[in-house]
Amino acid sequence: MTQDPHNHLGEGGSDHFGGMPEPEAAAGFPGEPDGFQRLWTPHRMVYIGGQDKPKDSGISECPFCSAPTKSDEQGLIVARGDEVYAVLNLYPYNPGHLLICPYRHVADYTDLSESETAELARFSQKAMTVIRAVSSPDGFNLGMNQGPVAGAGIAAHLHQHIVPRWGGDSNFLPVVAQTKALPQVHADVQAALSKEWNR
Repeated sequence: MTQDPHNHLGEGGSDHFGGMPEPEAAAGFPGEPDGFQRLWTPHRMVYIGGQDKPKDSGISECPFCSAPTKSDEQGLIVARGDEVYAVLNLYPYNPGHLLICPYRHVADYTDLSESETAELARFSQKAMTVIRAVSSPDGFNLGMNQGPVAGAGIAAHLHQHIVPRWGGDSNFLPVVAQTKALPQVHADVQAALSKEWNR
């Protein structure tokens, strides 16, 4: 059977790169695996398209400033501290994707006070412990995107990402159907994480 040189998936949808598809070839040249895993998140196009993005960088438009003014359920808040809080990402990369945010509207990590920095670190550790207890991920991605050029969607208000990862979370569904399966609604995830956080 002759295979399409641009179709790198073999029979049964498997490939020869340990379950990861080979990158698309550029200008007719064979693709080379680059070793990167990718989280495909087409549901985030609603946000990337701009309709839910803040109109400016001010406090009145900032979702991280408005979230704490709502109830935990409405704001998707998992836990509140003295200077930071944990909230579900409205457009998650994976189920249970949390953001640790200072209440104060600051953009840069260097703008945090010593006490804010310490509480953000404690909340990040607690978030990992809670997510492990609730959903047993195999690992995590933690990080901050500083500035639009670094990928910060809301650059005006600092937030630390806590993304749970599972083996195979870049599987056939996003590769074949450009779809990411998120099996829980936000309300259920918020309730489960909040309950475990306060246990």
